[in-house]
Amino acid sequence: MQTFVRIVEAGSLSAAAAQLGTTQPTISRRLQALERMLGLRLLQRSTHAMQLTEDGERCLAHARELLSHWSALATEAQGAREEPAGLLRIVAPHAFGQQQLIAPLNDFLRRYPRVSVEWLLHDRAPDFIGENIDCAIHVGEISDPSVIAIKLADVPRIAVAAPSLLAVAGASAEPPTHPEQLAALPWLALRTFYRNQITLRHADGRSHQLAIQPRMSTDGLYAVRNAAVAGLGVCVASAWALRDELANGSLLHIVPEWQAAPLPLYLAYPHAPHYPARLRCFIDNMRAAMPAIVSDL
Repeated sequence: MQTFVRIVEAGSLSAAAAQLGTTQPTISRRLQALERMLGLRLLQRSTHAMQLTEDGERCLAHARELLSHWSALATEAQGAREEPAGLLRIVAPHAFGQQQLIAPLNDFLRRYPRVSVEWLLHDRAPDFIGENIDCAIHVGEISDPSVIAIKLADVPRIAVAAPSLLAVAGASAEPPTHPEQLAALPWLALRTFYRNQITLRHADGRSHQLAIQPRMSTDGLYAVRNAAVAGLGVCVASAWALRDELANGSLLHIVPEWQAAPLPLYLAYPHAPHYPARLRCFIDNMRAAMPAIVSDL
């Protein structure tokens, strides 16, 4: 099959022989052997011309695909014996990538000292090809069929507010316990995931949808958290990002039996015939690290 593909690409048996470093009779025997094995005539040959038959056209497409898979297998087998090395360009969520993911990244780089990483922080879906990105860690659903998406975890989201906000709003000493009590309060929106409405769900399956008119909307998790601490409004955000503020009392967990739907966390990368050892090892490292990260969310 390799010889057949080379004949077609080179344009003649003699040119294929020169490229493969062998003789024209050897090339001819290989082609005849392939045709006998398949029971098909692949090329129409004359003194002055050579042309693919209809069967040859179909065979050429399959041959190229099979050879590509074989090359990928050979590369992967070789890569499995090699120490991962080289540069990885990884996109991570802006907030999550600054905090929760640094420990597993550190572990990966210590384990593979010949690998270096460009750790790019933003929340939009990357253009893998245009931006030369190897993989991305993404919060939220992925609908792009051109990528492979491995679900790593679900990120819980809760509603919080500053004690000062509840005091100004004339709330009772107890924080609100039902979403209806939040309708009259000012709101902050994390526009990546909610803007003018938010749905909260109870553990028993009930749900309550709130229409909101946010006083401030942002695409930054830390910005919405800090605005909530300042008493600008209620917000819904990832529970892990609020842990310190809840512990020191600058934010209160309100309607504690109600939560927004958790956000899925994915590791995504484009389809390819084969992947370098450094990327395969990073994927394995992240999947192994996730149970500890999830227990800390």
